[in-house]
Amino acid sequence: MKTLAIVGASLAGLSAARAARAEGFDGRLVLIGEETHRPYDRPPLSKDFLSGKVGPEALRLESDDEDLAAEWVLGQRAASLDPRERAVVLEDGTRVEADGVVLATGSTARVLPALDGFENVHTLRTLDDAQRLGDALAPGVRLLVVGAGLIGAEVASTARAAGAEVVVLAGGGVPLARCLGPSMGSVLAGLHAAHGVELLHGAGIDAVRSAGAQVRSVELTDGRVLEVDAVLVAVGGEAATGWLSGSGLEVADGVVCDEHGRTRLPGVVAVGDCAAWLDHHLGRPHRLGHWNAALTQPARAVRALLGSPDPEPQSTLPYFWSDQYGIRIQFSGHAELADRIEIEAGDAEGHSFLAAYYRGDDPVALLSCAQAKLFAKRRRDVERSQRARIAETLGALLN
Repeated sequence: MKTLAIVGASLAGLSAARAARAEGFDGRLVLIGEETHRPYDRPPLSKDFLSGKVGPEALRLESDDEDLAAEWVLGQRAASLDPRERAVVLEDGTRVEADGVVLATGSTARVLPALDGFENVHTLRTLDDAQRLGDALAPGVRLLVVGAGLIGAEVASTARAAGAEVVVLAGGGVPLARCLGPSMGSVLAGLHAAHGVELLHGAGIDAVRSAGAQVRSVELTDGRVLEVDAVLVAVGGEAATGWLSGSGLEVADGVVCDEHGRTRLPGVVAVGDCAAWLDHHLGRPHRLGHWNAALTQPARAVRALLGSPDPEPQSTLPYFWSDQYGIRIQFSGHAELADRIEIEAGDAEGHSFLAAYYRGDDPVALLSCAQAKLFAKRRRDVERSQRARIAETLGALLN
């Protein structure tokens, strides 16, 4: 392989570039990024960076002495992928032809048509997004957060610490219900309430009242009217795969891949937020969309791309963490596989506990609030159990 093109210049793309050099690839390495910024860390955008505790320099992912001998093409959006020539076509018409391509374009924030286009309505995906939202936060500001996932919950915490009045519109759910399940989501709802955040359920947005380019109030479907100074739309992200239309790749909530990140096109792999890897725990492709996947998937995918795929099946459980109201929340596994949850240590009402998710006698997930040491120990146990289950399942299929 003479040329490797990596589309996406954030954590997943940078991790792929590092993995390629670590595996001995000494050819032409091209990193293409839509943003003008060099790779930066995204988790602090909703926390320390948003609060002003750290500046842009603290987010840099590259060390001062790091040199990947790469060509950086920044501020350029990929427009299409030519499958026959294995070429990435940029918006300005430039073609980057390569022997191998890593797709690491991440995700884009979903928008709500009723709130789109207003100056005081924000999403949070990029450094520029965070800078604009941070400028809007101040004591007494009335912030409406639409969505109660990770971004919505973390921004609510940061905004409260800044003295803002915060209302979270959770629709029909509870915080992090999609990741943690409804019962543990309800526990975290209590954490928001304990810190003065109003959490609204069972209502959507019916009408928006504005003055010029500013939203002034939002009327809900239950008749309530919320006066607002700023709005954050945090209703999830979509895999940034629209530019791949016509490429022949299979896309279904992400580029569909095998357990090594390989797509149906030879010489093309996908990693991070834009990729739906085969998950042996679930038995289907699954897009993770978390920082840990963007860090760990690229090395496995690059080895497969360079012709040396890992011999062992992919068995690592999904993992994410979140800092809210001074509490470290950690989760590993798949809540949807569980048929029961047990609090194994601490007190859920006090928001310091360890909860294990079980399917029968088999632990399938783990949740911690302010129990980092115990989580680390139990996480190893759950990982071992799941590796053994996958090995047994795959062995039975082979036999």
